[in-house]
Amino acid sequence: MISTRIIIICITCLIINPNTALALQVHPEPEGLYAHQVAHAFFIFSMAILIFWLHKSRLVDNKGWRYIQIGCLCFILWNIIAMAGHIIDSKLSKEAFLGSGWTKTLVIEKAIAPYLYYLLKMDHFICVPAIVFLFIGIRKFRLETRGNQG
Repeated sequence: MISTRIIIICITCLIINPNTALALQVHPEPEGLYAHQVAHAFFIFSMAILIFWLHKSRLVDNKGWRYIQIGCLCFILWNIIAMAGHIIDSKLSKEAFLGSGWTKTLVIEKAIAPYLYYLLKMDHFICVPAIVFLFIGIRKFRLETRGNQG
């Protein structure tokens, strides 16, 4: 049986010294991009409906639902930023990138579009807090449920 220590060492080595960082997601043109943008729009619509329903049902009076609502707002903002990043990505010239597919690298030039593209690709600064707010809201429910049972 593999010990936990060996697993931790292997995972640490992969995190510290990866061969490649596959952080750039590419979609085959143009169908993949269209489907992906539609998915972002559907996610925005879904989060907006959830926020509307939370207000209409007055569930936001509960602290857990308020955190979930904040998470929904962050998800909406994240999707808008991601959609804008995809749009700018499709407008940038092929010369703005080196390589293709998984090895695609942005070349920063004097135009403003690559800088904007670079900033919009940092959408995880909005997505991660959205997930944290969602987690905190669900955790509040769990703690309330434990308090009511015991």
